Amino acid sequence: METYLLDWANLLLRWLHVIVAIAWIGSSFYFVFLDSSLTPPQDEQLKKDGVSGELWALHGGGFYHPVKFAVSPPKLPEHLHWFYWESYSTWLSGFALFLISYLWSPSVYLIDPKVFVWSPAAAIATALAFLVVFWLLYDAICRTLGQKDNGDAKVGALVLVLVCFAAWLATQLFAGRAAFLLMGAMLATAMSANVFFWIIPGQRTVVADLKAGRPVDPIHGKRGKQRSVHNTYFTLPVVFAMLSNHYSFTYSHPQNWLILIGMMFAGAAIRQFFVMRHGYKLGRNKHPWPYAVAGVVALLALIVWLRPAPVQAVAVPATVSYAQIKPVIEQRCTMCHGEALQSKNVRLDSPDALKQHAQAVYQQAVVTRAMPMNNATGLTEEERALIGQWFKAGAKVE
Repeated sequence: METYLLDWANLLLRWLHVIVAIAWIGSSFYFVFLDSSLTPPQDEQLKKDGVSGELWALHGGGFYHPVKFAVSPPKLPEHLHWFYWESYSTWLSGFALFLISYLWSPSVYLIDPKVFVWSPAAAIATALAFLVVFWLLYDAICRTLGQKDNGDAKVGALVLVLVCFAAWLATQLFAGRAAFLLMGAMLATAMSANVFFWIIPGQRTVVADLKAGRPVDPIHGKRGKQRSVHNTYFTLPVVFAMLSNHYSFTYSHPQNWLILIGMMFAGAAIRQFFVMRHGYKLGRNKHPWPYAVAGVVALLALIVWLRPAPVQAVAVPATVSYAQIKPVIEQRCTMCHGEALQSKNVRLDSPDALKQHAQAVYQQAVVTRAMPMNNATGLTEEERALIGQWFKAGAKVE
């Protein structure tokens, strides 16, 4: 029953997480586009009101005319929409999903004895420390260098070094799948913390000053904008890290940390192309094609590097019976998919149950080789070949 309820919690939380993440990323991407596409106002009254940019847009059969005030509007409107629950909901649902998927069973999902041997408590504490320590270091870099000359470049360089070190360290301590997801959670935590500790407090200060009739300090807008820009470059690396658990050829590679860094670099470079593309259309900067090329080249290099090496064929009988694979399933699979523990609500401890899940067994154990998790039960190449031949011959259990 516990496994069944955890599966439902996993499903519902994953559903919620994807929905609110779409809302957050969508609004973030829209405002980056909006800021990059604003042009100086043409109307004299808008100029007098302090409007620094405007955009005319057509969507859904209607015309829209958003404007941006350089510091603050001349009068605070009665209804003001705030963008923060998209961020908070994404982080809260993501952390809850991380809790029940990884922290609840650290011995299965966090720890790989072939990578690093330690206690479940130590693994959990270290995983949580990744989220907190990265934010503290990243925030210190932004506070120290963010407002200085060439601050953005300096912050970017140091954060890149920090992310690369974190990627290397995570893959030296945790199971590959967990390391990749932890890196995504780490960056996503920093993104949400930017909203919680900097963007929203700065906006609240501006609104409070307007209501009190005090002069508005533009530093709040500058800081909020800086952290918002950081968030947009973190987005594609985070999305990759969250999707990577479906593709074992990435996180199971001996140099998986380099793959993680390469994919995150590609995502950030491609995002830079789209950010600068809006400015190029308005003549503000050169065509950003080199960033797109850099991202695509990085992806192509990884595709070539990760191409499967020729595997020596394993001799197996032309036909494999259920009796031949039954001991393999019992020894390698049923400890997680049996009567006592029905992981993902899957049982393989009877002929009918194995027949029902034959396609999934073939995909997970033979094609993607994702199972057993971290190959904890030591499934051999010969045994994978037996399962494959049994499935191809019709997965008979008579």
